[in-house]
Amino acid sequence: MAPSQVSYAPTLGKLLKSLNTQPLEASIEALIYLLKRRQVKGDDVANATAHMLLQVVAKSKWQNVDQLLAKVSNTGHRLAQAAPTEQVIGNVVRRVMGLIRDEASEDRNADEMGDSVSDLSQLPTTPTISTRPGPTPLRAATLPMSKSMFNLLCVSETVQSPVTGASTPMSQGASANMHALRSEVIDGIEEIMDEISQADDQIAGFADIQIHPGDYVLAYLPSPTVERFLLKAAAKRRFTVFLASAERQKPGEVPHAALRKKLNGLGVNTISLASNGLMAYMPRVNKVVISAKAVYANGGISTESGCSTAARAAQEYSKPVIVLSGVYKFCPVDPSDDGTEFEQGDSSTYVDYADGEAVDALEVENIVGEYLPPQYVDVYLTNLGPQTRDHLATIMADHYKLEDMGLSLHLP
Repeated sequence: MAPSQVSYAPTLGKLLKSLNTQPLEASIEALIYLLKRRQVKGDDVANATAHMLLQVVAKSKWQNVDQLLAKVSNTGHRLAQAAPTEQVIGNVVRRVMGLIRDEASEDRNADEMGDSVSDLSQLPTTPTISTRPGPTPLRAATLPMSKSMFNLLCVSETVQSPVTGASTPMSQGASANMHALRSEVIDGIEEIMDEISQADDQIAGFADIQIHPGDYVLAYLPSPTVERFLLKAAAKRRFTVFLASAERQKPGEVPHAALRKKLNGLGVNTISLASNGLMAYMPRVNKVVISAKAVYANGGISTESGCSTAARAAQEYSKPVIVLSGVYKFCPVDPSDDGTEFEQGDSSTYVDYADGEAVDALEVENIVGEYLPPQYVDVYLTNLGPQTRDHLATIMADHYKLEDMGLSLHLP
């Protein structure tokens, strides 16, 4: 994309502020530009995706539900292709598509209820002996037999769905309801955005339940979610934190210095560890806390590279592993079906090429993410509270429609 089309949005903050004044396509291209350059990553990706899909609903032209679903799916596909390691893009797209289906279904049911009442009011008022309501074959006949979300938008004309491949009946008066549907979907997306922004605080609200006085807690490469969790616990508890890191530090550099300073200020002791020293300290640890980039349907997680080392060491010593994750990171697919690759980082973090023959002799890859199998996770701590692996499927079913669970945006 030419720089002229994205020059107004060199940062995510400026892009979000410009969404209401910029053309939709320019905004989408600007976000794609930022995603490709990795200027938007982590939890910001979910927030940015929700903002962009709201713009798609508000600004794009569509005449029926299928057209809207296709536009949302297409935009999600473009964003996912720009950041193939960010599974949360697909999660937000699925949530929005499910929201559209729900709102369309509710609107159609309300219309049919009104039509049924109107029809019944026009029936002849023949006196009857019984004062009890009679059978209602007319109501039963006016309601559609299929419970399909699309078939609820019935009657006169049929549109071939670009998303599902199924025919979607549209009523003659459906176009009159599109404005109301647009407003309802926008309100729903704003609720999803609120959920995303509040997730870390809600997770942190369970910190004093999970961390007890005198605990020794191991945090491996603590993310902002883990940092907020630890700081919330430190406000009420006195414990010790092992801050583990696999990265090679520059001379005189203290890993996680800002977090250490905040925790120390609250009376919490902090100890820095290298990843190769985890086994030596694990007998002293009471629990391991890590964050997830995505939680898959089988309970496995996508997380920071090296977290599996900590989790395996914890299992060896029967120490619980707590995974922090907002529900919006729950991905209703198995990792083998996801089609994503893990991001590669800067190799100079581990190997110094300033001098030495390694520059020409070695090719070093730094994978900054990895998959952790579900057997190494004991508790999934979400914004809805602690969850077990057996309950994950129920949560995903509550947040995603069956029609959208198989949606794959990362495949070309």
